[in-house]
Amino acid sequence: MTQPAAPAGAHPGHRIGLAEDVVRRLVHVASAVRHHRDADLAGLGLTPATARALDELDPDRPLPARDLAEQLRCDRSNVTALIDRLECAGLVERRADPTDRRQKTLVVTEAGRQVRDRVRQVMSDSRLLDPLTTDELAILRELVWKVSDGGCPQD
Repeated sequence: MTQPAAPAGAHPGHRIGLAEDVVRRLVHVASAVRHHRDADLAGLGLTPATARALDELDPDRPLPARDLAEQLRCDRSNVTALIDRLECAGLVERRADPTDRRQKTLVVTEAGRQVRDRVRQVMSDSRLLDPLTTDELAILRELVWKVSDGGCPQD
């Protein structure tokens, strides 16, 4: 595959250097987003892992722990520890499955619903993008879609 021609006066390595700078800046932005997210989650008394587990639970549909482990793509023993933390915080309850009393399901409590709503807000926090205009955000969205999936965003 050939590289596009460099702008007039630019040396052949210009595109590579430019791409490397973009990657470094993307990593920096991702790190800043993660830092803000983790601090906000800590303010809710959650770790990123417990927040993700709570976010994966549907408050209107109890779920067996094994299914949560599959959704999180992790070992059931790790999910047990996450559920223990969520249960201690009063955000999730283990209840007997009405169709199979040998099995426990995870039920999001009323407090868990409220915290889950807040977790969803934290996970989509866009404060780092505040300096951008609406047009700039639209351009950035298109570019991010282009490099992330090769697809087009849905409005």
